[in-house]
Amino acid sequence: MQAQGKVHKYGDNVDTDVIIPARYLNTSSHAELAAHCMEDIDADFVKTVREGEIMVAGKNFGCGSSREHAPIAIKASGISCVIASTFARIFYRNALNIGLAILECDEAAQEIQDGDEVKVDFDTGVITDVTTGKTYQAQPFPPFIQNIITSGGLLQSIRDRL
Repeated sequence: MQAQGKVHKYGDNVDTDVIIPARYLNTSSHAELAAHCMEDIDADFVKTVREGEIMVAGKNFGCGSSREHAPIAIKASGISCVIASTFARIFYRNALNIGLAILECDEAAQEIQDGDEVKVDFDTGVITDVTTGKTYQAQPFPPFIQNIITSGGLLQSIRDRL
């Protein structure tokens, strides 16, 4: 399982209210959530993001309220993977539950720059900054997590097994 794309980079403590502002939580439409993803911190994000691209951020990504809408908005916007120094615990779990690939790797999160081309191998945990040629090692996903992500989320992976 792999992902590759251009990087959209953010700093530390990006909270769920910035990922998807509370004023848009009255919809369950994934497309509508994606249309407002990151707009309070990066008004151009929804205009420039392309399917398969990668988000990179600093420490404590996804802090704040425990809304599932935040990882849904990111995934629905086309982002294939989020790499961060650390994730807020509830965001981490919500992301995996909806099938959004996320990796913790402090060195990669600090060094990879906005606009770089990055490739991620989820089987090995190797993150390659194609732009600079530098590689980083994250903890690879165990097979059951890979199954959740490739199935599109926890509920779908359970349905697939039944």
